[in-house]
Amino acid sequence: MRMLELIVKKRDGQHLTKEELSFWIDGYVKGEIPDYQVSALLMAIYYQGMSDEELGNLTMLMARSGDMADLSPIQGCKVDKHSTGGVGDKTTLIIGPMVAACGVKVAKMSGRGLGFTGGTIDKLEAIPGFQTNLDRDTFFEIVNQHGISVAGQSGNLVPADKKLYALRDVTGTVESIPLIASSIMSKKLASGSDAILLDVKTGSGAFMKNLEDAVALAKKMTAIGRHVGRKVSAMITNMDEPLGNAIGNTLEIIEAIETLNGHGPKDLTELCIDLAAEMLVLAEKGTRDECRELAKDSLYSGKALKKWKEMVAAQGGDPDLIDYPQRFQKASAEKTVTAPQEGYISHMDAEGCGITASLLGAGREKKEDSIDYTAGIVLSAKCGDFVKKGDPIATLYTSDPKRIAEAEKKLLDSLTFSANPPEKLPMVYQWITY
Repeated sequence: MRMLELIVKKRDGQHLTKEELSFWIDGYVKGEIPDYQVSALLMAIYYQGMSDEELGNLTMLMARSGDMADLSPIQGCKVDKHSTGGVGDKTTLIIGPMVAACGVKVAKMSGRGLGFTGGTIDKLEAIPGFQTNLDRDTFFEIVNQHGISVAGQSGNLVPADKKLYALRDVTGTVESIPLIASSIMSKKLASGSDAILLDVKTGSGAFMKNLEDAVALAKKMTAIGRHVGRKVSAMITNMDEPLGNAIGNTLEIIEAIETLNGHGPKDLTELCIDLAAEMLVLAEKGTRDECRELAKDSLYSGKALKKWKEMVAAQGGDPDLIDYPQRFQKASAEKTVTAPQEGYISHMDAEGCGITASLLGAGREKKEDSIDYTAGIVLSAKCGDFVKKGDPIATLYTSDPKRIAEAEKKLLDSLTFSANPPEKLPMVYQWITY
């Protein structure tokens, strides 16, 4: 078998067999197949696509290219949730405890943020003392005892994806839906959960900017799950403006605490109830309506907040901060941004808001960059709100006052005003289940 044959076969729109895909992935991980040939195959896939069978085989080969997490020491059904990334998306911090409070295990391995999207691990590390680098036995013990643990990805998980993603990034093939689907699902399958909920974002702050592409990606990923015998469902959710009001690590932790206390922003609260309910459906806790009631009860009864405090304490964090969030470290500089004109905020570009937070120090452009945990934005007005000229619309926070001017300009450039209120968009566009 030769790599050239695979390139020509896919270039001409033919399907690759499991053996051919295995030859490619194994050879590339071992360094036996050069980047230039893999680049050619990636471009052929970009234009010709992949069948569900091809994609399922490719994804499992990628998942098995390194370590596969064995979660069998954790008792009961394990359900995971993956978001395709967004601005102000702190849902894992809220729905994990909600689901765990309903008796379903959440053993989650999360990543760090890069660019304008925040990472769950960065947010959790804003809690003083919180440990995300857990050994296997400690991780299992916390999940078995408390029902939930969120830790950083460790070990040699999916080396094929690491190599392929780096190559896609420099060959113009990042946007390929089959390649995105295999990248996401290989990591999720290697992480070992019994069932997976995919939160596929669409809008200005999402990787998939339009609904059609988001639906196509969700269908590909659920098809992969079906092909390999895993329970997978997807929700297409709105990321056309930031989720909630807070953007930035400590600020999002505080907003998550407010939400777990039953006082969170409406958009964030409603989405968390929907996401938690769908995870409970996957765990066979009842119908969607029944699971919504379970999710709401876990939130408003205080059970989810109690579970959150248990996890924070078990992973070395200070649980008193959950009761007294005003004790979190604060940014040394802040600036109130006011409306430059009167009117309705008709659009709030989520990506622009995410970049604003990064300019303040809340994000990183390169993996080795350090972040300012106190930096970020708290929005006081969002889409649909009417403001007068000079009304406050946001507060910027940073440890470096020199960052404020550029960030303020970027935030204002991200806003559109109009004389009439904008159309109200749903938080959840579509459910995709198999």
